[in-house]
Amino acid sequence: MDSRNPNGSLPLSPPPKYGITKSISLSGPSEADVQRNTELEKFLIESGLYESKEEAAKREEVLGRITEIVKIWVKQLTRQRGYTDQMVEEAKAVIFTFGSYRLGVHGPGADIDTLCVGPSYVNREEDFFIILHDILAEMEEVTELQPVPDAHVPVMKFKFQGISIDLLYASISLLVVPDDLDISCVSVLHNVDEQSVRSLNGCRVADQILKLVPNIEHFRTALRCLKFWAKRRGVYSNVTGFLGGVNWALLVARICQLYPNAIPSMLLSRFFRVYTQWRWPNPVMLCSIEEDELGFPVWDPRKNPRDRFHHMPIITPAYPCMNSSYNVSVSTLRVIMEQFQCGNGICEEIELNKAQWNTLFERYLFFEAYKNYLQVDIVSADADDLLAWKGWTESRLRLLTLKIERDTNGMLQCHPYPNEYVDKSKLFPHCSFFMGLQRKEGVNGQEGQQFDIRGTVDEFRQEISMYMYWKPGMDIYVSHVRRRQLPAFVFPDGYRRPRTLRHPSQHTEKACEDVTRSQSGSAERRIKRKHDDEAVDEKLSKPRDCNTSNFGGTSHISIGQEAKLEHLRTGDVDGNSVDRLLDRDKRYEEITIQQARTDGQGSHTTCGLTSLHVDNLSIVRNVGSQEQ
Repeated sequence: MDSRNPNGSLPLSPPPKYGITKSISLSGPSEADVQRNTELEKFLIESGLYESKEEAAKREEVLGRITEIVKIWVKQLTRQRGYTDQMVEEAKAVIFTFGSYRLGVHGPGADIDTLCVGPSYVNREEDFFIILHDILAEMEEVTELQPVPDAHVPVMKFKFQGISIDLLYASISLLVVPDDLDISCVSVLHNVDEQSVRSLNGCRVADQILKLVPNIEHFRTALRCLKFWAKRRGVYSNVTGFLGGVNWALLVARICQLYPNAIPSMLLSRFFRVYTQWRWPNPVMLCSIEEDELGFPVWDPRKNPRDRFHHMPIITPAYPCMNSSYNVSVSTLRVIMEQFQCGNGICEEIELNKAQWNTLFERYLFFEAYKNYLQVDIVSADADDLLAWKGWTESRLRLLTLKIERDTNGMLQCHPYPNEYVDKSKLFPHCSFFMGLQRKEGVNGQEGQQFDIRGTVDEFRQEISMYMYWKPGMDIYVSHVRRRQLPAFVFPDGYRRPRTLRHPSQHTEKACEDVTRSQSGSAERRIKRKHDDEAVDEKLSKPRDCNTSNFGGTSHISIGQEAKLEHLRTGDVDGNSVDRLLDRDKRYEEITIQQARTDGQGSHTTCGLTSLHVDNLSIVRNVGSQEQ
């Protein structure tokens, strides 16, 4: 049967569909878009976002060495467990990469996320975290070796010839792991534990992302831009409650699907345009969520009540599909959306030739954004202890944000900043993190209303002190700091810039503030963007078939230990009432903290403490203990 049209021409094939909906626009770049793209790529090169050929070759060499090491390790274990000589000959482990290295967007000095897949008889607890750990510890090329077996995804961190490595392990249900193992096949998940599933999922997600985007090179350039932007704007950190590498990759990949013919400069602009209008908690998905007979739980708010309280769902595309951004809280979502609004406004100015790309990537002036801050100081007895103690504490800082949201009914907003700071004038191991504090906008509070969060901070410190590998000298201290009292070491030049001398990037902050608060633009801008905005609205206004709700509260966290802690008062975010709550002179007083710990028989011991002064904050270190 002839399928030609009446005019004799063949029927037009429908445009390809990427993702779960139709594309917003199939338009390609204009001459102006091409010019802006050339300027953008030039900016990326000048900013040093690409590694040299020498560093790329060194990474390949390091991966080759690690592959040799794990093969020898598995052969030794196979021989020790009495397998035949043929089994020993065939025994091996295979190394896969994921994250930024696998996606091709890593920069100079970036770590390499690696996964070691081994046979069924090689386990994680003893063989990986003890035997392989000891092998690595004896090698001169290996430094800063840090096992983290109790993490949600157990990992061994180390540097190999100066290259940072995050090594995961998964044991699959095969006696011999083939060199050509297809890790994207669902059968690889048969008869493996949940930790192995989570470890395997990193590689499986990376492979799926690359399969689901229409143009890999355009995706890579756009993702490289967004990661750089997120780090400059202080919203790149999964552990702190913002977004990590896989989250940004999924967000960018979805924009690539919605604009399949767009080049990177267009994708960057459309990214901010779409996500400033996104109706969270509607999920971002690259493909439909599929269930399998294996029975692993997948993200589904209709079935899983816990999934209904996720604020910014970004769903992984590989089975089992999960929300990769479950750490995002009400406070961090607010900060992310403010930065999206800021980026959108600047991209509009760039499209009107009123701004350059460097304006978009200006560093966020966190220490000029708030009047009040929480300073979290982490101390330990030596550098090795600090590495482990800091990792544990940083992974739980987001809990402090959640607790403050809970205990103030969302009236006190927190902005955790993911960067860590060190006072180089101090000789003992320490580091500091900061959180910005402000009253929730648009809510009328009583004049001079105070937020007393001392109990919240005490509860948080108790929870932190339950670290399984705690050692004497490890401690954490939280203090309220006004902007004018911020320590000098948080500023790039080591001192506070006079407020009369405005940094160029402050103009960016002012523009961002105007964009966030303004709902209207120039007539020229509205005409230029009308068509795409209507298309975005049409796509995003459709309700998703999932029972989600934007819920701001958190459940109460029970604490097993009791502790009586006396330290600096924290709280009020109104400048004048802070002084009433926190007498400045008291900030310089020595602090004594009696930290209650419970031993195996249920009796209590109390640590005797002395204090060392770090500027305005008393840092307390354990010096001994006696029975209470």
